[in-house]
Amino acid sequence: MIADKKKTLDRLSRLEGQVRGVAGMVEADRYCMDILAQTAAIRSAILGVEKLILENHAAHCVETAIQSGDPEEQRAKFDELIGLLKKASR
Repeated sequence: MIADKKKTLDRLSRLEGQVRGVAGMVEADRYCMDILAQTAAIRSAILGVEKLILENHAAHCVETAIQSGDPEEQRAKFDELIGLLKKASR
């Protein structure tokens, strides 16, 4: 779990640097296509962070709910995942 947290924070730090870099590119009036290439890279990096967090959620939070045997807790975790998928598909 600590390794997952470090990996996620490392990726977020890189993302922060990428966003600052894009801001610098805009400030410097860089070519639009170069800026768009960087924003596409940022979108991809965010999806990677989301994947890490989702994997962690499934491996820890959802697994704990399943092992608990508590139908209400299991339903709550299932509903959370469905809600996330609905938001992601918009």
